[in-house]
Amino acid sequence: MSVATAFTDLFGTNVIVHGLVGGLFIATMNLLGASLILVWRDPSERTLDAALGFAAGVMMAAAFTSLILPGIEATEVVVPGVAAEGLIQPLPVLFGVLLGALALDRSDVIVPHAHYLLTGRKRSDAAGPGETVPSVDDPRVASVVLFILAITLHNMPEGLAVGVGFGSGNVADALPLMVAIGIQNVPEGLAVSVAAINAGLDRRAYAIFAGIRAGVVEVPLAVAGAAAVVVFEPLLPYAMGFAAGAMLFVISDEIVPETHTRGYERVATLGLMVGVVLMLYLDVALG
Repeated sequence: MSVATAFTDLFGTNVIVHGLVGGLFIATMNLLGASLILVWRDPSERTLDAALGFAAGVMMAAAFTSLILPGIEATEVVVPGVAAEGLIQPLPVLFGVLLGALALDRSDVIVPHAHYLLTGRKRSDAAGPGETVPSVDDPRVASVVLFILAITLHNMPEGLAVGVGFGSGNVADALPLMVAIGIQNVPEGLAVSVAAINAGLDRRAYAIFAGIRAGVVEVPLAVAGAAAVVVFEPLLPYAMGFAAGAMLFVISDEIVPETHTRGYERVATLGLMVGVVLMLYLDVALG
């Protein structure tokens, strides 16, 4: 019995339910990663860079194997009398990729780049706190609000991607995507927790809050993503491309640059390669 068959035997065939299960899974993994700060109190920068590189590799491979390529395969091309499928078929997905990247790029105009809040190093193209959030009497409260907004924005593509993956009805492709995003949520959750603690937030309170925040964002987005592609089935290739584009933008704009600022570029790159290899293996093993 394949893993996909076992999944449908356990949770049925309703893709909305599948999206809910996927959202709960990745949110739980985020909580697990954030909670590691309670027992692993001071992970080294080298370890965090390797872990984030690994997370980037998993997400990168998943964007192609579980979203872009299946999205292209799911595109129906009907051009009577014209053999143009090779030219037209990829276009909806590729348009979605560009749209997803653009949406994340524009969101950074509203909410500062996550690494600005994590490290304090401001980029010239990052929104400034005073430009985007109403002034608050307590600067610490304003910083916490910004932190929550930026990290929440960072997690949104992951929930959407899982939902769209299951909404396609292809459990064999959606399962590796769910597992991949869940795995990368562990080191990502730990890294964000470390940054939050270093910024002065309470260790235990933030670990608990991180899991709640991830669940509040990722679970409904996963369900909404699955529901959207069921209701608007022709939009499936665009939705899969959009989710992939948003994930790739986060990798290139946030995760990889952050792992190359403290002198551990090589270990981060090795982590990325391990993540890619693991995701490719999962895609075959689970699919």
